[in-house]
Amino acid sequence: MAKQVFRDGTEVVGFYARAVKTGPFVFVSGTTSLDAKGRVQGKDAAQQTVVTMRKVESALKAAGAKLTDLTRLTIFVTDIRDMEPISKALDKALRGSVVSATMVGVSQLAVPGLLVEIESTAMVEV
Repeated sequence: MAKQVFRDGTEVVGFYARAVKTGPFVFVSGTTSLDAKGRVQGKDAAQQTVVTMRKVESALKAAGAKLTDLTRLTIFVTDIRDMEPISKALDKALRGSVVSATMVGVSQLAVPGLLVEIESTAMVEV
């Protein structure tokens, strides 16, 4: 089965892309609020979640999907106490869509200042 690769310029190494589509599935790599110059966008976990979900939405769109096609989220957070503001930001971003999700507390993310990283899977008609 062929796969399509979608880059957004914020990947920090060359072996991965923001999204890969294969068959009906779109896999979006762990996505953060980093901009194209590697700067953290958003001062708190909720703001970083909003920026991150915009990037996820953009990756999905490039691959022919939308947020309502999401089936799975894995949310990595550096402080599990941020669960409530992150959840509220996700609920707003998803606009009523329901997904399966897991939130995992981690000691740190790849760049100092990052508080949230989200990977996702969507399914679209082929």
